[in-house]
Formats: sequence, C-alpha cells, structure tokens
Amino acid sequence: MQETILILDFGSQYTQLIARRVRELNVYCEIHPFTAVQSPKFNVKGLKGVILSGSPFSVRDKSSPNPDLTKIKGKLPLLGVCYGAQLLAQRFGGEVKPSNNREYGRAHLSLLEKKHELLKGMNDNSQVWMSHADTIASIPKNFQLIASTSDVKVAAFYLKGESTYGIQFHPEVYHSTEGLKLLKNFVVDICGCSQDWTPESFVESTVADLKKKIGKDKVVLGLSGGVDSSVAAMLLHKAIGKNLYCIFVDNGLLRKNEFEGVLHSYQDMGLNVKGVDSRKRFYKELKGVTDPEKKRKAIGRVFIEVFDEEAHKIKDVKWLAQGTIYPDVIESVSVKGPSATIKSHHNVGGLPAKMKLKVVEPLNTLFKDEVRRVGKRLHIPENILNRHPFPGPGLAIRILGDITAEKVRILQEVDSIFIENLRKADLYKDVWQAGAIFLPVQSVGVMGDERTYENAVALRAVTSTDGMTADWCHLPYEFLGKVSNEIINKVKGINRVVYDISSKPPATIEWE
Repeated sequence: MQETILILDFGSQYTQLIARRVRELNVYCEIHPFTAVQSPKFNVKGLKGVILSGSPFSVRDKSSPNPDLTKIKGKLPLLGVCYGAQLLAQRFGGEVKPSNNREYGRAHLSLLEKKHELLKGMNDNSQVWMSHADTIASIPKNFQLIASTSDVKVAAFYLKGESTYGIQFHPEVYHSTEGLKLLKNFVVDICGCSQDWTPESFVESTVADLKKKIGKDKVVLGLSGGVDSSVAAMLLHKAIGKNLYCIFVDNGLLRKNEFEGVLHSYQDMGLNVKGVDSRKRFYKELKGVTDPEKKRKAIGRVFIEVFDEEAHKIKDVKWLAQGTIYPDVIESVSVKGPSATIKSHHNVGGLPAKMKLKVVEPLNTLFKDEVRRVGKRLHIPENILNRHPFPGPGLAIRILGDITAEKVRILQEVDSIFIENLRKADLYKDVWQAGAIFLPVQSVGVMGDERTYENAVALRAVTSTDGMTADWCHLPYEFLGKVSNEIINKVKGINRVVYDISSKPPATIEWE
C-alpha cells in the first residue's frame, strides 16, 4: 500500500504548496477538505501522518472550520500549520486572541528547544514566513513551547507524550528558508515515510494498475499536443499497447505546422494515433462569432462532435482516457467549492455522459511539474515535454473579434517568428508562456514610399510557476526590436507590433 501523508485543507492559498513541498521529498500526499475526517468512510489505513493547513478563517469565529479530530489525533503524527496550530491550541485548552502585532511577512525564529525532533538541523534565527491576524495567547497545560519570534511568543509547540505539533508560520513557502527541513523532519523522521515515491515508481505502479483495471479493453484518448495528454497517452501505451486509440483533431487554430509536426512526433513514439483535419468545420461554426465565451463553447461543442464521430468508428471501445491533473481534481473538491468564474475550456469533459464510457485518468494525482518528470522518465521528446502551455481554444482566443482563415494564417506566421526567435536566443526556457495576439485595430504606417493602413499585433511573454499568478517577461530591448522588425518585414498585413507589459493579476495571461 502507498505510504500517504494526508493534508486537510481549511481553505488556505498555500495548501497546494504544502503538497508540492512534501512531494519534493519523494513522499506521496493527498489534499482533502477538512470535512473528510468526519465521513463514516474515513479510516487511517495507509496514512503515515496528517497536516492541518492554514485558513482565511479565524478559529474565534463560530462558523469557522472545526472538525472532530478524534480519528487522527494521538493515532497518527499531526502537524498544524498556522490556522491548524491555532485550532489545536484552542480545541485542547489554550487561548487564541486577535494579535496586537498583525505579523505578515518575514520573521526569525528563536529556537527554545534546538534539539527537538521537529526543529532538528534548523538554525537559530532561521527566517520564516508569517501570515496571520490572530495569535496563540496561551497553549494548553500539557503542551510545550519550542520556538518563538520577536513578536509571536508561540511560534511552535508540541504535545508532551504525543506526536502532535503546531507551528504558527508557513514552512511551505519560499521565504521560510529552512521550511523544507522542518517538513522533512516531520514527514520522514517523525512519520517514518521511506521517500520512495519517485517518477520511476509512479510509472511502474501506474502501468501495473492500468493493466489490471483495463485488461484487454479498448481505450480512446483525445490528444492535444500538450504535455498532459501526451504523458497520459504514453502511460496507457505502456500498459495496453495498440488497444489505445488516440485522436488528434486539427481545429485550424493550432500553431504553424503544429498538426503535422506533433502528429509525426506521436508516430515516432509508437502511439496508435489518427489525425483528423476538421479546420473547415471549425471555421464554419466560428464565422461571425466575436464573443470570447461563445467562441470557446462553439469550439468545445464541435470538438465533442468530431471526437464522438471518430470514436464511434472504433468498435467496442470501453474507456475514455483524459489528461486530468491533480490541481483540477483539487479544484472540484475544494473547501471553497469550484471557482465561480472558470472559463469554458476545450477539453473532452463533456464526453463521458454522452458516450457512456468509463473514464480513466492516469495523471489525476500529479502536479504539472511532476507530469513533466514522469514524461522525462517515459522518454517523451523535449519539444512536447517542455512546450509552453497553449490554450485549449487555440488561436481563437488570441484573435480578438471574429475568426477567419486569413487572420489565423497571419497570426500563425507572427507567432512562429516570435517563438522561433525565443528559441534561437535561448530565451524559450526562461519564459513560462508566450504568444501573439491579433488586435481588432488598424493603424497607419509607411512602407517604402507608400502609406499603409494595416493590422497590429501584441506580443505576450510571462514568467510563472503555475499560471495562477504571472509577471510580464523582461525580454531584452534588442531582442524585441529584432522580432518586431522581422514580423513587419515578413508578415504581409501587419505594420505595427506592441509588447504587453501587464501582470496577472490584474490582467490575465490570455487576452480573452
């Protein structure tokens, strides 16, 4: 059975980061809402320890999360982080009050018990990150204080005779310089995890599970050319070989030569893949559509129609495979519920009910960076594995206004020049996502002795780790000048290039 650390989510913005840090230690963990421990089906089998996350709530509020911890406290090692620590303190006889010094940002620990198992190897005055409005005024009588800061007396504590701990700071964030050391002390030394959850072990166990689950059944998968669907495909290919049927749809909104190039790569990987040219069908449905959400829905609907038609050409298909990754799963069971304003996306999420297929999602326990590491272990080509994220609706949401084949052609040329220059200048790997936007404006220009009135494009390049926040990329002026000049000289119909210097938030990465 897989060793697992359970992270109970109380709604903190940092909860996913706790999971990522634990997994950096090659230890498997899962995030579940705090209500999970109250379910009649909950049991501790396979669990090595539990972490209680932070929260935007105050433990002093009557409506704040307050689960029954009877099934875990004293039975498993337990670490409360920020809100989790305050919950432990208040629940068992301590007191939490509004802080006189609202401590946000960097602070420094004073280690009162330097040799304590939770603090082992950490330095006195170690920098940590605080983010709280309440403070633990007093801890229960049977708890022991082990660390403080200049403004927060109770920064870390433990329960005597029990592997229960609380820390007021966030060890998971980058600014807690020895946070990973503390998490390792808890997860490895206290919980006893063996650190054997690696890309190699994931591939081995997942392929074995897929063989057992699917047997000799046929599986259909919609490929996108991106890393998630590609890695999912290779895992399934290793498990069931030619019984995996991949469909790669050309919606006419891909990058220049992408359909042919990616299709060739897939065939070199040994995948059983069929390319479907549906460009005219998508253009017909998008004719005259200018609203971004209507574009997305039209693309999603047509994709489902095309995919359904192609899938029905394969006899006796039993399974639909999807490249769903862990953040998507977490989002659907979040403490706060699914986000209220998620954009419609071009995926096959609407297919299972329509096609009456069983669903298999080989990557639904992995974060994006872990998907790439697994892909590397599967020897997936670099051009797919390290490809920048690309929106599901493709260039449709990078063309502001209505979609025409001519606009797509122009934008493909512009995009190709931009991306190829990033590669040549060795800047591609420093950018998280890059692309060009066709603007619904025309401007006056001069080419030779002639006056022009042509289109403008915007270039966009951002740095990010997960797409939730992003900063505009500070590309060299000389590089931008070269790219602008090349676009205007080589792409007929463009006479002006601008560069987008807005960050997310308040802007989004894509323009639509």
